[in-house]
Amino acid sequence: MNISGVRTQLGYWFIGLCLSLSSCISSKELVLYQANVGEKDSIALVPQYMQTIKTGDVLSIQVSSLSPEATAFFNPYTTITTAERAGGPQQVSLTTPLPYTPGYLVSETGQIELPLIGQQPVQGLTNTQAAALIRQKLLYYLKEPTVNVRNVNFQISVSGEVAHPSLFSIPNGQISLPAALGLAGDITIYGRRTNVLIIREENGQRTFNHVDLTKRDVFQSPYYYLHPNDVVYVEPGKARIANADRTYVLLPIIISALSLIAIIVSRN
Repeated sequence: MNISGVRTQLGYWFIGLCLSLSSCISSKELVLYQANVGEKDSIALVPQYMQTIKTGDVLSIQVSSLSPEATAFFNPYTTITTAERAGGPQQVSLTTPLPYTPGYLVSETGQIELPLIGQQPVQGLTNTQAAALIRQKLLYYLKEPTVNVRNVNFQISVSGEVAHPSLFSIPNGQISLPAALGLAGDITIYGRRTNVLIIREENGQRTFNHVDLTKRDVFQSPYYYLHPNDVVYVEPGKARIANADRTYVLLPIIISALSLIAIIVSRN
């Protein structure tokens, strides 16, 4: 067999290999939020998830008032700087949060320990309610205080068939499933959109729930809004599994064929 013939047969063989590795993915499996026949173009949304404070949470608490020097006493994780007031020589003090704020740990009894005002029960409260509680206590020490409370350990994990699987911190305390997948770079073409797994810890139990993103009723699912420490897993579809199986089966054949071709070419 001459070299030209070997190259021709190699070309045919390679084309056949590519065809055998390819798998058909239905467009219906890729399109999100599809409507059923006769379904309206509007759908009632599930109530927004309102996070409440629980034991083990870490809270960032920022206090400000008309007296920055006094305020700094309640902000142990800030620095005080001075700056010239526009239009005059008078200086004003500014409190600036440090880049990394350890925060206040909610104890097993559901309380946090703050300077001067002591322990405050915050378990079961929303961040807004906790801020109002702390502000009320600070009125005795500060003039017109404002308080901002934020949960700094709100994290979710997105893994599986997504472009950028990772652990994400959610600074505003609320995120939907589509937004979380967007942070991870969206589902790859091989991801199974009809069976997205959400693992959640509730009342001391770990639950496993599946969501079909190709249906519009996902907006009414109790898992549309994610909770702290939720795990989102996108399992591979049939095409990914089939391609992986074919690769393992055909790899030894490919190596053997290439070795045979090399031997034939070397003898001509």
